[in-house]
Amino acid sequence: MKALLYLFFSFVLLGMLWVTVTASMERSVLQAASEIWADPWGKATLFDAYFAFLTVFIWIAYREPNWLRRGIWLVLLLVLGNFAIAAYFLIALKRLPPSTPWTGLFEKPETHRP
Repeated sequence: MKALLYLFFSFVLLGMLWVTVTASMERSVLQAASEIWADPWGKATLFDAYFAFLTVFIWIAYREPNWLRRGIWLVLLLVLGNFAIAAYFLIALKRLPPSTPWTGLFEKPETHRP
């Protein structure tokens, strides 16, 4: 399962990179922002995405040992969205001891130390 999660979050990073570069070649995010915000479905999509980012932040805040790291990850989530989520998962998976199952992601990291 760990290998599948590595594969999935690597795919997320690459997919987000592709779609972001492709969109940026057409127009800047600042140009698109006013149109997106003016559209009710664009606004709903942004609310949906940012509530999801904050939900993931709750999990990250639980796992991270201090407020500085929590704050850094919050900023990264709010600015980079799924790039940051995929990166956090990949880092967390890498830090899991080999004998710990993927469900160890839902525990505080210090509980994995021998």
